[in-house]
Amino acid sequence: MRLMVYSHDGFGLGNIRRMLAICTHLLDSIPELSILVISGSPMLHSFRLPKRLDYIKLPCLNRGMSGEMSVKYLGTEIDETVKFRSELILSAIANFKPDIFLVDKKPYGIRNELKAAIEYLKIKLPETSLILLLRDILDHPDVTIPEWQKHGNNEAIHRFYDRVLVVGTPEIFDICQEYQLPPMVAQKVQFCGYIRTELGRKSPNLIRSELRLSPEEQLILVTPGGGEDGYRLIDTYLSSLVLLPDSYKFRSLIICGPEMPLEHQASLQQKAAAYPQVQIGEFTDDLMSYIAAADAVVAMGGYNTTCEILSAGKPAVVVPRIKPSREQCIRAEHLSKLGILAAIHPNDLTPDILLRSLLQQLQTPQISFPTINLDGLPKISQYISALLAKKKSVIPFCYKSPEQLPELMMIAKLG
Repeated sequence: MRLMVYSHDGFGLGNIRRMLAICTHLLDSIPELSILVISGSPMLHSFRLPKRLDYIKLPCLNRGMSGEMSVKYLGTEIDETVKFRSELILSAIANFKPDIFLVDKKPYGIRNELKAAIEYLKIKLPETSLILLLRDILDHPDVTIPEWQKHGNNEAIHRFYDRVLVVGTPEIFDICQEYQLPPMVAQKVQFCGYIRTELGRKSPNLIRSELRLSPEEQLILVTPGGGEDGYRLIDTYLSSLVLLPDSYKFRSLIICGPEMPLEHQASLQQKAAAYPQVQIGEFTDDLMSYIAAADAVVAMGGYNTTCEILSAGKPAVVVPRIKPSREQCIRAEHLSKLGILAAIHPNDLTPDILLRSLLQQLQTPQISFPTINLDGLPKISQYISALLAKKKSVIPFCYKSPEQLPELMMIAKLG
């Protein structure tokens, strides 16, 4: 059975990391499944890819802080690059002939680049099921509602998609209510829960040993995700260490992120050199091992990082991004109200406030938090498995003319 995945990209690593986690779980739980990922992520090749998964790399696009899309590397015009990407996607669909097409976030893709492929599926491969995957929060309703109306997303879901899987819970954010989804779309929505992140490849004891931590030292992990806009968070954290009381013994591991500009990385490395208890690096494909080993996490508020913090049950201070989307800020505010983490609005970020929040998190017992549903992966797998099993039990047949009616009746009788 064949699954094709379109991973929306344009800013950071969040989408491709989330989709690869889903794909890995599906391959582990559905032995007969093969997956083809199509994505423009510039970091796709850096991840460990499981067997029975391959990918087609699209030319990279980039969404800047303004939200406008541009071509990241090629130096070509945006319209011709999107056309190129669209034709690659259509060719992949026509040749791979997936049983299921799983689309991340945008029903028609970036700048409608999926439209031709989806219409092709409707006409040429009508037996292919289309599933839209949405994270818990897209953006503030004031932004998302008019944007969905402008791009005809509700109509696209109604016409083409069999199901909308949401990796979140309505208790935290109910997209049906918040985004005023019409009944024809809301009835297709299935909340799956957040995505639990499994333990990394290394044990916490091994990580702490490799970092040569003494028993009395506390490990603080600082991560801005992809890092493209993470300079200020790390710079503020480094400045806060001057204010750290002598009674605290911190070791800090900073992962800048592979998309941080090189000049920003160089500046931070120069500043970090003044602190012997700070180690700084660019990227790891095993971040969960370091989160599990840490005593606390300082991070931006991306979906994946938040799920990793929830999965490991770690004290955390989150400084969410507010541009080009406010989804991180909304999520962080909701979780902060539940007492699960500390959230600092970036407009309020100072070394003093960051350090006080971090010390408070380290001193707060992590025992009475509400339970957050982290069953997203098994729920998605259950749905995909059931859908594939249903397809395997059905003999594909296309009724095209009255002359085929006797043959159709014969198949129905035999089946």
